[in-house]
Amino acid sequence: MKNLLYPILLLAVAWFCQGQVTMQRIVDDNYHGNNSVSLLILGTVQDAGSPHIACKKECCSDLFKHPDTDRKVVSLGLIDGKNRQTFLFEATPDIAEQLRNLKETTLWEAPEIPNGIFLTHAHIGHYSGLMYLGKEANNAKEVIVYSMPKMKAFLESNGPWGQLVSEKNIVLKLLKNQSELKLTPDVTVVPFTVPHRDEYSETVGYRIVGPSKSALFIPDIDKWNVWESSIVDAISKVDYAFIDATFYDGEEIKNRNISEIPHPFVVESMDIFDSLPAKERGKVYFIHFNHTNPLLRRESPQTKTVYDKGFRVARMNDKFEL
Repeated sequence: MKNLLYPILLLAVAWFCQGQVTMQRIVDDNYHGNNSVSLLILGTVQDAGSPHIACKKECCSDLFKHPDTDRKVVSLGLIDGKNRQTFLFEATPDIAEQLRNLKETTLWEAPEIPNGIFLTHAHIGHYSGLMYLGKEANNAKEVIVYSMPKMKAFLESNGPWGQLVSEKNIVLKLLKNQSELKLTPDVTVVPFTVPHRDEYSETVGYRIVGPSKSALFIPDIDKWNVWESSIVDAISKVDYAFIDATFYDGEEIKNRNISEIPHPFVVESMDIFDSLPAKERGKVYFIHFNHTNPLLRRESPQTKTVYDKGFRVARMNDKFEL
């Protein structure tokens, strides 16, 4: 009898596991169903990527020989399934793969180029991907690019970006600080300025509001205490907060003056948020990691610390329903 029960038990376990996998697939499919709005993480790394140019440190050495395909420069995809529209936040050097990823995540035959691109500021990882819309590459036709006044003026007045405008590869749409933009019947986007080494343009974060939930996106800021708004209050008003985590702490950078590239250290942010209830801490997803940041490694002690404290780490292809 035992000999008969054993194969039956194995078949039952296999059937159960298959059922679990099938259910997970269905859940994932419905996640981007016809009536859903969602965010897709398309990149999590700081502007210069990982491995970093000319980096000889341990954090990069093996990656030159064995690249990690999940290490893309920070970007979000926005999918509105009901209205059949997609949008991109940040135009990074990895834009080609990110746009293909965005397209393939939709359940309809979405176009290769999204319905619009939102920029945060004029640092290389956040806008330089626009070059691939030009005549040397896609030669795109009137792609809508949303930007703030100084960013818009910078693109119009400097090559090669001005050529994208004159050739009508892109059409610049002006955003206003704290002014709601009704992107689709189900999505509203609100830009807001944040302090951050604004050499060529202002810097903004975004609040992205869907039918049921909302998200905060602040990939770059100098320090939380120099912002005129409260990051704690901002987190309380959304369901997800994707925030600047460029450096885990001040020990990462030895060859540069870290005061010249200010960002809120992850350890500082966790201290600020430590008194928040568990539900609020669970909204925080750290993103925009320098190549030295140990949070890029899923098994690092620092990653464990973040999760132990009730926070999260954004990862490629994470999906969030709005």
